[in-house]
Amino acid sequence: LEQALEGADVFLGLSAAGVLKPEWLPQMAEDPLIFALANPTPEILPETATEVRPDAIFATGRSDYPNQINNVLCFPFLFRGALDCGATEINGAMKRACVEAIAEMARARPSEIVRRAYGGLDLKFGRDYLIPKPFDPRLMEHIPSAVAQAAMDSGVASRPIEDMEAYRQSLHNRIYQTGMTMKPVFHQARCELQRVVFAEGDQERVLQTAQQAVEQGIAYPILIGRKHVIEAKLQELGLSIQAGKDFTLLDPHDNPDQEGHVDSYYRHTKRLGYSLAEAQEEVRNNPTATAATLLYRGEVDAMICGTVGRYMRHLEQIEMLIGHAKGVKRCSAMEAVVMQSGTIFFSDTSVQVDPDAEALAEITALSAQEIRHFGIEPKAALLSHSNFGSHDDPAATKMHQALRMVRRQCPDLEIEGEMRGDLALSESIRHNRFPDSLLEGQANLLIMPNQGAANIACNLVKVVGEGIIVGPLLLGVAKSAHIATPNTTVRGLLNMTALAAVQAQRCVQSR
Repeated sequence: LEQALEGADVFLGLSAAGVLKPEWLPQMAEDPLIFALANPTPEILPETATEVRPDAIFATGRSDYPNQINNVLCFPFLFRGALDCGATEINGAMKRACVEAIAEMARARPSEIVRRAYGGLDLKFGRDYLIPKPFDPRLMEHIPSAVAQAAMDSGVASRPIEDMEAYRQSLHNRIYQTGMTMKPVFHQARCELQRVVFAEGDQERVLQTAQQAVEQGIAYPILIGRKHVIEAKLQELGLSIQAGKDFTLLDPHDNPDQEGHVDSYYRHTKRLGYSLAEAQEEVRNNPTATAATLLYRGEVDAMICGTVGRYMRHLEQIEMLIGHAKGVKRCSAMEAVVMQSGTIFFSDTSVQVDPDAEALAEITALSAQEIRHFGIEPKAALLSHSNFGSHDDPAATKMHQALRMVRRQCPDLEIEGEMRGDLALSESIRHNRFPDSLLEGQANLLIMPNQGAANIACNLVKVVGEGIIVGPLLLGVAKSAHIATPNTTVRGLLNMTALAAVQAQRCVQSR
C-alpha cells in the first residue's frame, strides 16, 4: 500500500481501521482525495491525515465528519426509479445516471431545509461539501427520475414512464406536502408570467425564492435592495440568476425613477401628515413603501414583503398606497395548514384583532373566495365555545350573528355555526350533537372569534398535525400584495409568489 500511494491522486478504502499510515501521505499527489470509508473507524482519521496533508480532500462513511459517503445517498432512490419503471435489472447505465445526478446536486446550492438540518452550516461545493447530505430532499426528486430515464433509454424498463415531467412532479409532491394543494396554483401562475416585486430583495431566503421562481417559470422577480449586497449574496449562495436577464434589480440608493416614485408616494400621504422630505425618506429607506409605490404605479403586478419587520407596519404601507378592493371594508389574513390528512384554512390569523359580526362575515366571504382559487370547495365553520346557541355571551352571539349575515351574502357557501372545534372537524360528533346541521363532512375553513384564537389554533394544528403553513394570505386588497413573516421559509415564500402571481392575473382580468 505504501508503494502504491506514491504519486497517487486518490485513495479509496473500504477495508479496516488504521491501515493507512500518516507517514505515507506526503508521497501522494497535490490535493489528494482520501476516501477512508471503513466503518465505524476509517482507515485514517481526518484530523490525523490533515496534520500531515492539510491540502487533502477527505471523506468518510461517518456522519460526524464532512463528506459522508454512504449507500443511503443512492440505494433508496435508485430502487425507487427502478421499481417505478419496472426495470428488469439495475444495469451500468442506471448506476451511472444515479452517480451523475448526485454529482449535479453537489454543485447546486442545497435547500434551506438541508442547512437547517445541519445547524445552519454554509454548505457550498468545496473541500467540506463534495456530495449532498443524506437528508437532502432533492435526492428523492432527482435520482429516481434520472435512473428511470436511463432504464428506458437502455431498454430494461418493462413499464416505461410516458410523462417524465409528471413523474418528477409526483416525486416532488411526496417530498413537499404542499405539492398537491399548490399544484393548480403553480400551473396557473405559469400561464401568464407576472412581475412580482420582493421588498427585502437582499435577504437570502428571498434570493433563493427568486431563483426557484425563475427556474419554475412562475414569476418574473423584481428585487429591491443594495446592488452590491445582492450580487455578493448571489455569488455566495451559488445562485445562477442574473440581474437584467432573469430579474430586475432596483437599488433605492441608485434609482433613476426616484423622483416619480417620491411624487406618487407624496400625493397619497400628504394629507396623512407626511411632508415631502418624509416621503423621500420612506421611498429611499423603506422597501415596503417602495414596493407598494411600484404596485400602485403599475410598474409591477404583485408585491411580497414582510420577511423583516412587523406585520402591521407593512400592512400600513399597503393599505395607504393600494387600498381595499371594491366593496371591501377591511383587510384580513388567512393561513392554510397542509397535512397528510388534508388542508385546513384559518381566518383571521394576522390582521383583525377582535372582529365584530359584520367583520367576521366579510372575513368568511373573502376566505371562501380565496379557497376556491385553490380548486377546493370551502366548507366553513364559525367556531366558538358555544354550540348552536347554547351560550348567549357576546363572544358566542357575534358568531351566531355572523352566520346569518354570511348566509344572506353568500347563499351558495356551505357554512354552519356557531360550534366547538371538535364538531367542526368530526361529522359524527356534530351529528350526535346537532343532527340538523347543514354542514356535511369535515369543515376545511375555520373562522375564529378573534385573531389570538386563530393564530394559536393554526400553529397548534401545524405542530400536532406535522403540517406545512401556506400564507398568511392577505385578503381584501385592491391589488395583489402579501405579507410574509420573519419565519416564512423559502418554500413558503415560493408558494406565496405563485399565489401572488395568480391573484395578479385575476386583477388584470377583472379590469
